Amino acid sequence: MQAETQAHIETITSALDLLRTHVNFEAALARLEELEALSAEGDFWNDQTAAQEAMREKNKLQRQVEMIVSLQTELNDAVELIELGEMEGDADVVAEAEAAVAALVPFAEKRQLESLLSGEADGNDCFLEVHAGAGGTEAQDWAAMLVRMYSRWCERRGFKLQMIEESAGEEAGIKSVTMRIEGDNAYGWLKTESGVHRLVRISPYDSSARRHTSFASAWVYPVVDDNIEIEVEDKDLRVDTYRASGAGGQHVNKTDSAIRITHIPTNIVVQCQNDRSQHRNRATAMNMLKARLYELELQKREEAANDAASAKTDIGWGNQIRSYVLHPYQMVKDLRTNVEKGNANGVLDGDLDEFVEASLAARVGAQRNA
Repeated sequence: MQAETQAHIETITSALDLLRTHVNFEAALARLEELEALSAEGDFWNDQTAAQEAMREKNKLQRQVEMIVSLQTELNDAVELIELGEMEGDADVVAEAEAAVAALVPFAEKRQLESLLSGEADGNDCFLEVHAGAGGTEAQDWAAMLVRMYSRWCERRGFKLQMIEESAGEEAGIKSVTMRIEGDNAYGWLKTESGVHRLVRISPYDSSARRHTSFASAWVYPVVDDNIEIEVEDKDLRVDTYRASGAGGQHVNKTDSAIRITHIPTNIVVQCQNDRSQHRNRATAMNMLKARLYELELQKREEAANDAASAKTDIGWGNQIRSYVLHPYQMVKDLRTNVEKGNANGVLDGDLDEFVEASLAARVGAQRNA
């Protein structure tokens, strides 16, 4: 067996060990068996909410277990084929099996990266806010491009998007957008996207075709589930109602159904206008506020654990995390990890995985070394 192939096997084996630890493989198998037995009972669907939650847990565990079993099986089969080929002196069989092992490495490394998503809220859904920076139409168009980029990235992963609030630009683009993103480890994957994004291009809104630099910010925070208790006192809140704007049909503009809630001690502001019902908008806004307060607490814990990597600087308006250059050349560069891609249009079309994975690995590595 070649030394390179042996190294590949060690890489895959290491990834499998991490995955089993992350999933708690034996416990996952036992829990999966319990859920399968539970779902087979005749009265399982009597409580729709509990049944749906159980099915979500079952499907997630099943994907994790099947992925580990499949990777281990493919590795075992390839290693056995190598040994068989060497015993029979069949160089073609050995070469084919070694190629199969090599092909498993990137898959194993990607799954190993997923094992890093073990933070307290990494498995939660998340909210994503995008805000245009100073610069009027140019910045607002850039903010809309960012929203499209994240929307396409979510489509690639099969994540579900729900628009919570949108404030349109005067001429084009958006001033701000808040979306809820639902999917496995949505917050874990997107949490390192918080920060300022910089665009350099020839402005389509400049009759002189001059090059412009625009800024927009993204902010990601986890949806708070029922297992997390966040106390919010009424005396700490200022609630404003206003008439919703933008698309949504005639009904959306007829009443003051939109809600803005300000948490006075932290000056956190959330707003929602996606529903014609003021009560439902208020409930959604309160969920967003609790999520923001929870994220603030997570930031404080991270700061305490790692003084060198303050979460505040990660999302501060003055701190750019990524530059997107469309003129005079095409390049997207992450300023934290130095990952670069020449296909800027592909990135803006949702090809973000390389940047997301590198920043996640760097962040987890910094926390482990702190």
